[in-house]
Amino acid sequence: MKSVYIAFSADVIHSGHLNIIEEGAKLGDVTVGVLADVAIAAYKRLPMLDYETRAKLFANLKGVANVVKQDTLSYAENLRALKPDYVIHGDDWKSGVQSSIRQEVIDILAEYGGQLIEIPYTVGVSASEIERRLASLDRTPDIRRGKLRRMLKLKPYVRVMEASNGLSGLIVENTRIEVEGGVKEYDAMWVSSLCDSTFKGKPDIELVDLTSRINTINEIMEVTSKPIILDGDTGGKIEHFVYTVKTLERLGVSAIIVEDKTGLKQNSLFGTDAKQVLDEPHEFARKIHAGKQAQTTRDFMIFARLESLIAGMGIDDAMMRARIYLEEGGADGIMIHSRHKDGSEIIEFMRRFRAEYADVPVIFVPTSYNHFTEEELCEIGGNIIIYANHLLRSAYPAMVNTAKKILECGRSKEVDDVCLSIKEVLSLIPTEN
Repeated sequence: MKSVYIAFSADVIHSGHLNIIEEGAKLGDVTVGVLADVAIAAYKRLPMLDYETRAKLFANLKGVANVVKQDTLSYAENLRALKPDYVIHGDDWKSGVQSSIRQEVIDILAEYGGQLIEIPYTVGVSASEIERRLASLDRTPDIRRGKLRRMLKLKPYVRVMEASNGLSGLIVENTRIEVEGGVKEYDAMWVSSLCDSTFKGKPDIELVDLTSRINTINEIMEVTSKPIILDGDTGGKIEHFVYTVKTLERLGVSAIIVEDKTGLKQNSLFGTDAKQVLDEPHEFARKIHAGKQAQTTRDFMIFARLESLIAGMGIDDAMMRARIYLEEGGADGIMIHSRHKDGSEIIEFMRRFRAEYADVPVIFVPTSYNHFTEEELCEIGGNIIIYANHLLRSAYPAMVNTAKKILECGRSKEVDDVCLSIKEVLSLIPTEN
């Protein structure tokens, strides 16, 4: 018998998949390469079903002789190991993000005389419609809440962008670019107290209360599916923080970050130009511990934000606090903050921290040290990278410039080229069927 190789990543098996397997079985013994969870997460949404479940589904389909794991989007390792006579794929990968994978398959098959067979796309099956329906399930609180933990296991790092209302949430949800072998997009959303306050015309001093913050979260959740990390400022009183955790967990928020400062909040980027008062570390650990005891699922995460470097207390103080927050408080991870542009103190802190805690998730907010690439931050130990306020900061000057131009010209014609058309505005927000 000839041998046939077909790769799949599907959560839902539809008639198009069955048709490809049926055609493959006519040619020889079919081996299905089921993509690993990490491979799927690298170029599309997280799989709904884990690898073991998907492998069992394909193994029990008529016409499938063998199932193997495909660890990456690239077929190269499996093709060189199995040397199938045929590789079968739908004809929908000739352009777009998978076109480079297709060419690689053709080149490897040519090395030993294998053949690529492309099956016409199955009429009447809409993969995009299936994806849309699956995405609606991602909006349910239980599924959404657990996605951040899954991402931390499957991705080298999690890329997060600020969202402060439904519209910016849609931007974070839908903005993506094609890169070689896949799609690049944001993994999660950061609901910042600075941005939330600023969009409401309020100072960033914990003036906007929890009820208002929850309204913002609900606006974003209604139109998006990606996990949410909330900027929890200091978390307030311990007795109040317990109820905050319960509320956020029930809504489907994935994580809260609380900072170890006390008194009237001063934004960290003021550094020592403003009075930064750090909380007593054991007392702050007690707050984290109370929050962890209050949650009812294993999905929700509490991160301790270390402000030692901001307050000028140094790396020794930051390390001391990290130990207490992790070991006494039970924090799920830490966020280390710095306003120094060269990033040297972040690098040194991470060298020391990773020597003691190899697997604890670490969050970076590289607003000041923004010359580092995501890959460089990942290399020094970062697991979550947050772009904390960039949509706000880019929106404000754009709106001011438009307002000024209309004043200068006495009409709005001159700003047409920097504004969406009314038709685009009307079609910007998707309507549900």
